[in-house]
Amino acid sequence: MTPETFFEGREQAKQLFDKIQSAITVIGQAEVRVTKSQIAFRRQRAFAWVWMPGRYLQGDVAPLVLTVGLRRRDASPRWKEIVEPVPGRYTHHLELHAVAEIDGEIRDRLREAWELAG
Repeated sequence: MTPETFFEGREQAKQLFDKIQSAITVIGQAEVRVTKSQIAFRRQRAFAWVWMPGRYLQGDVAPLVLTVGLRRRDASPRWKEIVEPVPGRYTHHLELHAVAEIDGEIRDRLREAWELAG
């Protein structure tokens, strides 16, 4: 499956994905893995994922969610949810509605996650 297939019929989510992918490309090389449920960005291990909650939830949901893996809990109030699935590994979930939300703060977290995954 390709990103184009994954986002078929969901142009707003595709635009958000393109902005995230572009931000990661500026940081450095990363593999893109597309599955039925999500797209992962990887180096030696995955460091960021995107998925569309509208595939699983009804109602008014964000077009895209960005999940970023860090070794610390980020204090930004922008995160919808932060989970520590294993000690010292935190997954941060951000609902995205507009390309402008992928700003310097988010690019910095993507860089941090990218560096940890290498």
